Amino acid sequence: MKILVVEDDKATREYLAKGLTETGHVVDTASNGRDGLFLAAGEPYDMMVVDRMLPGLDGAGIVRTVRAAGVRTPILLLTTMGGIDDRVEGLNAGADDYLVKPFALAELFARLNALARRPPLGTEPTRLRVADLEMDLLARAVTRAGRRIDLQPREFRLLECLLRHAGQVVTRSMLLEKVWDFHFDPQTNIVETHLSRLRGKVDRGFGAELIHTVRGAGYCLRAPDEPRT
Repeated sequence: MKILVVEDDKATREYLAKGLTETGHVVDTASNGRDGLFLAAGEPYDMMVVDRMLPGLDGAGIVRTVRAAGVRTPILLLTTMGGIDDRVEGLNAGADDYLVKPFALAELFARLNALARRPPLGTEPTRLRVADLEMDLLARAVTRAGRRIDLQPREFRLLECLLRHAGQVVTRSMLLEKVWDFHFDPQTNIVETHLSRLRGKVDRGFGAELIHTVRGAGYCLRAPDEPRT
């Protein structure tokens, strides 16, 4: 990959450049925000590593400016500021990830590799469809056979998760994590209750059921003519 490193501390900048070069990457560097912005706006990079605190223009300012200019290159922010507000500001500016100093090169490499595996910004679908069921993610609207279906926010997230994994079994644990942000089992029937309501809205009154229970495994949303997994 071709990587831009914007870091004002000389030792850190050289350390990063050396480590990235040794692992086969092409590296350009800048020691201040204005030079970093000049390179970021004028050169095509596969990845950017930008320090949060820079002379001339800070890292969040670089991120905001290049995003406003339409640059979609993944950006990893380096920061000594571990506070939540500081991290949120960088991410809201358009950064894709952050890493708090001091850090290990191995973790930085792992984070860059993870960013490289993500689909480019703007390639995520804005509509999800299975059979005659369609979800418009931008309008936050759901229709089936052209008929509008009104969903509560949690029901919308539940259906979105099923649509994104259409044809695949989605486990109860996956739904708890993705829809409710639970990383544990609350030992309630919250999933079953919401799925029952969702089925009543999505399947009842239409020609074929789309949401299926896979006994002992989870749930699956699939087209009527699609084989069972």
